[in-house]
Amino acid sequence: MRTQLRAHPLGDSAITIAFGAERSPELLRQIHSTARALEAAKIPHVEDIVPAYLAVTVFYDSLHASYEEMASILLERCDRSQQSASPESLVKDHRIPVRYDGVDLEWVCSSTGLSTEEIAARHSARIYTVDLLGFVPGFAYLSELDVSLQLPRRAQPRPRVARGSVAIAAAQTAVYPLDTPGGWHIIGSTATVMFDPTRDPPALLSPGDRVSFERVK
Repeated sequence: MRTQLRAHPLGDSAITIAFGAERSPELLRQIHSTARALEAAKIPHVEDIVPAYLAVTVFYDSLHASYEEMASILLERCDRSQQSASPESLVKDHRIPVRYDGVDLEWVCSSTGLSTEEIAARHSARIYTVDLLGFVPGFAYLSELDVSLQLPRRAQPRPRVARGSVAIAAAQTAVYPLDTPGGWHIIGSTATVMFDPTRDPPALLSPGDRVSFERVK
């Protein structure tokens, strides 16, 4: 899929490359592929690459590269990535063990009409894609959740959700990487460390990665 790319400045040291105006799985895959290609290219003076649902934002050292020259390089690289194969070797597969013991599990059962066994089976049967990272460091939005488990977020967010909590909301699932407020429905927990500032990279998951959950007792 080829898209019409547009570059926009974001402050004085970042450039947003817009890929489109309407979200779709195909567009997101293209954005992930382009972000991986930019990472692999090791473009001088680029400091960070952040994919989103409709764009890729690139942060760069504005003391050593102008907006005009960086925008030109990025547009050319992004266009080239749409014509070539994605570096799939950079996509990682993760298997995360989960205990389905969440505090919202009973409520999710009553709301969906499913048993705890059915919820665990359906949640762990899918291979999810990391759409993007956001909210707090290491928080990965994973899609696409089984339609039978899709519920709106809690009307009243909790002031604290423990790290390692496995949760669902709307069409996505996630693992809370830190103790933080949260409005998703907690259905389980994992001992997997999702974010560690001493690790390189600190976040376990990256956009475009694939994630599956394994039920453990």
